[in-house]
Amino acid sequence: MSRLAVSRLTVRRGGRTLLDGVSAAFPAGAFVAVVGPNGAGKSTLLAALAGLIVPDAGEVTMDGRSLAGIGRAALARRRAYLPQNPRCEWPISVERLVALGLTPSLPAFGGLPAALAERVERALEACDLTALKGQAATTLSGGELARAMLARTLAGDPEVLIADEPTAGLDPRHALDSMVRLQALAREGRLVVAALHDLTLAARFSTDLLALRAGRVEALGPTAATLTADLLERTFDMRARVSRTGEAAVVDFQAPAAR
Repeated sequence: MSRLAVSRLTVRRGGRTLLDGVSAAFPAGAFVAVVGPNGAGKSTLLAALAGLIVPDAGEVTMDGRSLAGIGRAALARRRAYLPQNPRCEWPISVERLVALGLTPSLPAFGGLPAALAERVERALEACDLTALKGQAATTLSGGELARAMLARTLAGDPEVLIADEPTAGLDPRHALDSMVRLQALAREGRLVVAALHDLTLAARFSTDLLALRAGRVEALGPTAATLTADLLERTFDMRARVSRTGEAAVVDFQAPAAR
């Protein structure tokens, strides 16, 4: 399985520095939750890890090799990227949408091999979409489309899965189910990196935590030791309480006083 690393990564856009000298390692078998306030640089970091943007300085490596030296096709076979607020503007069926996750692995000619078709069926079932597989993707609710996009990444069987807010728009049942799926991938030895705003989910499911603030690393380490009330106050400028009881971990923020 693959690992990622960033070294002194800097990204500037429109005169603004979105990432400022970020260095971090993401080992295989980890579920890394990337947290931070709006504008901290989370989405930019994930896009850089996926090889979708070129940094202004520093580099991203996969297994010690610069992403710039890995061909697009080879990279697409090894990593999957789940964007924030996914969209589908073509009225293809949900089943066809999920099958797009297999594109980097498809043979040049012929139909879909039986083994790959089975992966599509498993992904549909895993994301509670079997009953919707014939429905046009453009008719799905926001949460259903988010699940379909997650199923698309699962069908591709990636070594690395990079997800930007994978639980956004999901009801509690499907949010928890999605986190369980991502956790299972990490336990199989794959690398999962996900930007999360729900810190309770981060506390319960991630193995490691990367906190960003103003484009810089505020903290990086095992979630159990790193996700503290002090870190949250520094990162979000709000007082917080972290209660840890295994899978029932809870993160509470204290509302600021009315002005």
